[in-house]
Amino acid sequence: MKNDNETAGACINPELFAKHSGLELLQMMVAGELPGPPIAKLMNFYLSEVDQGYAVYRGIAKLDHYNPAGTVHGGWPATLIDSALGCAVQSMLPAGKLFTTIEFKINFVRPLFDNSGEVVCQGSIVHFGRTTATSEAKLKRSDGKLVAHGTATCAIFEA
Repeated sequence: MKNDNETAGACINPELFAKHSGLELLQMMVAGELPGPPIAKLMNFYLSEVDQGYAVYRGIAKLDHYNPAGTVHGGWPATLIDSALGCAVQSMLPAGKLFTTIEFKINFVRPLFDNSGEVVCQGSIVHFGRTTATSEAKLKRSDGKLVAHGTATCAIFEA
């Protein structure tokens, strides 16, 4: 797995949101020109690809992500899905606009373990309007088996 988590931890300068579109900022992140989100280091995932209306995250679950039941905690795949859902929306935003998640829903299909290998989460836009957007995402293991899928509704507002 690519490890750009070394640059994770710093936040994007708020002035950049006024100067660049969401897609431009995310492309700079993928290129290593901007730091990844601080949560990426903690959760061991990263943004690997982005295009207009589309975002891909990759990650590997660790033993540190386990719950008391002996599997990866549901919050780990939920965080990857939430990230892909949100970045799909962010990739559509013009300069000067931000978003926040209003709600998201996730369906778990199978558990993850620390030996499940790299997972890939693809998020894409379903609807992008003036004040709200919806997106969907699927999280799959490297063998192509679905782990979880989800949807989100986001509010769009001025930066």
